[in-house]
This record gives sequence, C-alpha cells and structure tokens, in this order.
Amino acid sequence: MNKALVCALSLIGLALAGCSMAPTYEKPDTPVPSAWPAGPAYPTPDASAPRADELKWQEFFTDARLHKLIETALANNRDLRLAALNVERAQALYGIQRAELFPSVGARGGGSREQRSADLLQQGQPRTDSRYSVDLGIVAWEIDFFGRIRSLSAQALEEYLATDEARRGAQIALVAEVARAFLTLAADRENLQLSRATLESQRAAHALVKRRFEVGLANELDLKRAQVPLDTARRDVAVYTQFVAQDKNALDLLVGTPVAEDWLAPDLASVSPPKPISGGLTSDVLLRRPDVMAAEHRLKGAYANIGAARAALFPRISLTTTLGTASDQLSRLFESGTGTWLFTPQFVMPIFDARLWAALRVSKTDQEIIQTEYERAIQTAFREVSDALAVRGTIDEQVAAQQSLAAALADSYRLATLRFDKGTDSYLSVLDAQRAHFAAQQVLILLRLAGMVSQARLYAVLGGGG
Repeated sequence: MNKALVCALSLIGLALAGCSMAPTYEKPDTPVPSAWPAGPAYPTPDASAPRADELKWQEFFTDARLHKLIETALANNRDLRLAALNVERAQALYGIQRAELFPSVGARGGGSREQRSADLLQQGQPRTDSRYSVDLGIVAWEIDFFGRIRSLSAQALEEYLATDEARRGAQIALVAEVARAFLTLAADRENLQLSRATLESQRAAHALVKRRFEVGLANELDLKRAQVPLDTARRDVAVYTQFVAQDKNALDLLVGTPVAEDWLAPDLASVSPPKPISGGLTSDVLLRRPDVMAAEHRLKGAYANIGAARAALFPRISLTTTLGTASDQLSRLFESGTGTWLFTPQFVMPIFDARLWAALRVSKTDQEIIQTEYERAIQTAFREVSDALAVRGTIDEQVAAQQSLAAALADSYRLATLRFDKGTDSYLSVLDAQRAHFAAQQVLILLRLAGMVSQARLYAVLGGGG
C-alpha cells in the first residue's frame, strides 16, 4: 500500500508539472559567409577528397609511429583525463537536478521501554511498557506547477552536453598537438643533422685555409673569415641539440610517459604524410565543431535558466506526507498495516521580491552574453579554417620555390669553393655562398614542416579527430 501511494503521488506531480515558462529556443543566424574564401591564396575545392569529420584520426594520419604516440596520449594525457572527469561531474550534477522532479521518501523509527511501579498496575497488566513508532513519508516534495525544477534540470542537461563537447574538443586538440610535436621534433632533428654536417665541412674548410695560410697561399683575413662559419656551425649544433631535447620533453608531457626512441622520426623525409582532406563546399561544417556545439548547448541552457527565473516569480507548492504508526508489537503493525497518513501542504507565494526580478534580468542578460559568445565562436572557427586553407593553398608553391633556391645556392657554394681553391677568388665569396646555402636549407625544412603541420591543423579546425 505504501509503495502504491508513493507511485500515485509521483504520477500526479508529473501530470501537474507539464508547463514550462522557458522561451522557445531559436537558433541564431550564422554570422559568417556560407562559402569559404576564394582567390589566389586558397586551394580549389576538391569534391573527391573526404571531409575531416568523415575521417577518423587513424585514417587521416598514416605514420605508424604517430599512431602509437596518439593512442598512448589518449590513454595517459592528464589534460584529457581532467576533461573526462569534468564530464562525469556534469553528468552527476544533472542527475542531482533531475532528481528534484521526484519525491524523496524517508523513514524514521524509534522505540522506548518503561518500567512502571507495581502500586500503579492493575491485575494482569505487564510491569514493562514497550512503545515503538515508525514514520514513512515524503519529505518536502515540490510540485513543479510552473516548470521551475524542470527548467533547472534542462539547464543542467545542456551544461552536461556542453562539457562533453568540451571533452571532444580537448581530444581533437590533443591529437593535433601530438602530431605537431612529433613533426617539430623530426624537423629539429633534421636541422641538427644539417648543423652537424655543416660543422664537419667547416672544420675541413678551416683546416684547409689554415694550411694555405701556413705556406703563404692565404692571408690572415681569409683565416679569420674561415673561423666565422666554423663557430657559427658549432653554435647551431648546440642550439638544435637544445631544441631537440625540449621537443622531446614536450612530446613526453603530451603523451604522458617517456617516448621510446623507435617511436620517433629521424627527419621529416621519413614521415608518412597525412591524407588530403576537403573543407567541404559550405561553412556549415563549422556548426559541428565541438567548441561551437558546446557554445550552442550553453545557449540552450541559458534559455532554460530564463524559464527557471520566471517560474520563481510564481507560487511554489510543496507537499509533505507521513505515515505514522505506534504499538507495543511492531511486527503486528506491519502485518495489519495500521497507521495514519498525514498530509501537510505548504504554499509559498512571493508577493514582491526584488532579488527574484533581478535574477530574471540577470538570466536574460546571460542569454544575450552566451549568444554573443556562440556567434563569436563561429566567427573564430571560420577565421581558423580560412587561415589553414590559405596555408594549404600556397605552401606547395613555397616549398617548390625554396627547393629550387636551395639547389641554386648549393651550386653557388660549390662553384665559389672551386674558384677559391684555384686562387681566382677570395674566401669571402665562399663564406657568403655557404651562409646563403645553409639558410636556404633551414628555411626549406621549416616550410616542409609548415606544410605537414598545416594539414594536421586543417583537420583539427574542421572538427576531425574527435
């Protein structure tokens, strides 16, 4: 009987709690153009290439070593773990808020034994008097006539969904950052190899000039000039040794554990490039980005919060019911089911409360703020994708031009060295040619790195990797 009554009261409350005072959600207009930018800086859309959100990261990244790093990072990275824990917390808070829609049933029991004086007893009465009591009831259950609790529950649900999108965004960012750190380390290791090779060639060149100076075929100025690229190469070796160590430390932090040597690439040439992707024909893909979806969930939650603030201005009715029993034999009570139900309704009517009206104004202003943040998130996403497309549209030409320049400067360096060896030119020409050639090789490595990183960046800003 008790269980049936509780269920009946729950159904009555849910039937009465049908209305909501939250405004109807209206999706804001997208504050960006529907098409991606076009022009000399941007690539021609490739309809045959898959979109970023259609490719899992295991399909987009093709390097097996990078796969291992990303898998380990997804399992061990502390930032991602914190994001997942925040999702669990938001889910639990939603459960707490949703539970307010249902009555809370509590039980309370007690007992006492009293020994009476023999002078006060009638014949046949026991000297010891035992009393037991049981109270079973619903504790202050608010009947949600105006949807206040339901609106708060909806707001908590949207916050949970926004937090889950934030976790997905953190995963996308982690995947892209691991790829960037992996590629950066490979590029700096290649620069270190280049610096070491340059140092060896400058040592040999300095030794040659020194021998020529000792036999009178070169002057002291040539010897001093030969010392300059030698010391520069020594410095570059030390600099890139530092960069490689720091890159490795950054990668270890992202992955969450020290990375084994066989998981690292010796240079960029050994890295398998990512698959080509398309940005799609329209910018609607941005609406599926985790940060944009999280902003929209918070906007929906702001609408629900307005409903809760409006409902707080109306009467609040709560009900307390209690079943009380008492006997000297508790077991008999449960067998007979005797007891008394006590219904205690409570009615609270706010006549005028300035705080409630202020809270309503705050909730409306919050909704406008969050809508502005939502629109700004879309604009930021559009700019990020546009920038990444601009890099993808020009980086191949930059790399090709730099390769041609590096090859030409390599020939200039070779020819200047031959002219110096024959005594037809000073070592200054060799020094200038060597500097230009080394700088061109460094820039070429940086451009190749930028090309691979930009492809990973485009994948991430289009919402891939979640």
